[in-house]
Amino acid sequence: MKIKRILCAVLLVFAVGLAHAQLGKAPAGPDVNNLTEAQIKGMQVPEALYRLAAIYKQKGDLTRMAWALRQLNALLPNVGELKLALASVYAAQGDRTSTYDLLLQMQRQGYGYDLTTNPAFEKVNDTRAWNYIAQNLKANLKQFGEGKVAYTLPKGDYLFESLAYDPKKKQLLVGSVREGKIYRVGKDGKLDDFIAPSAENGLWSVYAMATDAAGENLYVASTSSVYFKGFRKEDYGKAGVFKFRLSDGKLVNKYLLMPDNEPRTLSSIAIGKNGEVFAADGVRNLIYRLDGGALKLMVENPRLTSVRGLAVSGDGKTLYFADYKMGLFGVDLSAGKAFDVDYSADTLVLGGIDGVYWYDGALVVIENGMSPKRIMRLTLDKDGRKIVKAMPLDVENAAFGLPTYGTTDGDSLYFVANSQKNDYDAYGVVKDDSKLEATRIFKSNMRFAWNESGIGNAIVPIPTAGEVKQRMGMRPAAPKSDLFKNVEGGARSTNPSDAKPSGG
Repeated sequence: MKIKRILCAVLLVFAVGLAHAQLGKAPAGPDVNNLTEAQIKGMQVPEALYRLAAIYKQKGDLTRMAWALRQLNALLPNVGELKLALASVYAAQGDRTSTYDLLLQMQRQGYGYDLTTNPAFEKVNDTRAWNYIAQNLKANLKQFGEGKVAYTLPKGDYLFESLAYDPKKKQLLVGSVREGKIYRVGKDGKLDDFIAPSAENGLWSVYAMATDAAGENLYVASTSSVYFKGFRKEDYGKAGVFKFRLSDGKLVNKYLLMPDNEPRTLSSIAIGKNGEVFAADGVRNLIYRLDGGALKLMVENPRLTSVRGLAVSGDGKTLYFADYKMGLFGVDLSAGKAFDVDYSADTLVLGGIDGVYWYDGALVVIENGMSPKRIMRLTLDKDGRKIVKAMPLDVENAAFGLPTYGTTDGDSLYFVANSQKNDYDAYGVVKDDSKLEATRIFKSNMRFAWNESGIGNAIVPIPTAGEVKQRMGMRPAAPKSDLFKNVEGGARSTNPSDAKPSGG
């Protein structure tokens, strides 16, 4: 992977804003060319820092670029691309100490990259220490685990993003974003029609599904998205949770959000022990609870970047959710209070998480925004607020394209291993039909290496499955930087006033 490409990708998001700033009048305040390290360190808005980093990259001001990237890393500690971009700037400056220290930290956290021949590190790659660091980072890319592809679905313009499990028929269900259809999955991967959009049910793109504990009902998070083949302009911004009978697919009820002509996507859903239903909007970063026959706002906070997976603890008392850049959080459902899930940032990364699943006192997460892509089991303490052990289940499997969401059955986690959402443009059109693949459904054993101590601090490659796992306990988690303090119903925030209380 080329560091230049990584940095360009990180900064591209803000290229339009940067161009506007360059073409318009100069903003009031200090000249960006004369900003001090202290001034940059005091900035709290990631977008502004991204723009600064882009400006300094264009000007060749590596010193200030490093300051901006350091502050970005402080605000977004779970984004590996930012760490790697900062390491490349250190290397361009010829700063071996800072480059090595940062890369060693990344290796301890589990990051894997092949930097052995990367030209971005030419100024610092002439020592034995570099060879040691580079080889250990590369070793973290080694495939690990015993999971395998369970089903291969037919190739086509489906955009499968969601799975559910029917416990009575012992069968997987798969939902299509493009068709808005739900299929039953046969043993050979053959798809049988189950639920299709109709005038009666009003179903749109299927983004998430979950079945209740009794196996009587299927809850579907559906959005009228531009990816839906039946999309109508007048339905833009419509979304809701649909309740179907599992036995025959008959619509039982639907709970719709009020449309306001603004984009939204209900992209995740979870059901609690007592049948409570929660759904997350990954575009607006809101979490709803189904209450009194309506979806009521439960979690809202402007500091959230992209809300992804939801999971409810086994006792039904805690709702866990992932933010793609910020990490894992929980909500005490009885108290209506949210909290950070504590962990050792020295040895673990919680960024890039899509799917989140509860399993026997642990959270199993799908980290597709991590390098390497991996499935992790995160064991919690008795209070459910701190990760005390982390164990990789499957890492960098050859079947992984873009692993996203799934469902559980006993000890098994089934998930989409190669989501093809990146093969569609912003208008929901396939970029290149020839590049569409057959969707692979992967199966991981959530109880794999149950008695092992997990990964920790030692700088060693992850062994192959079947070898003796490295027994390293995690160091006690250190408190984070006052994030999520006194926040009601929200998520991570350095300013309690940013969080809005529960809307329910």
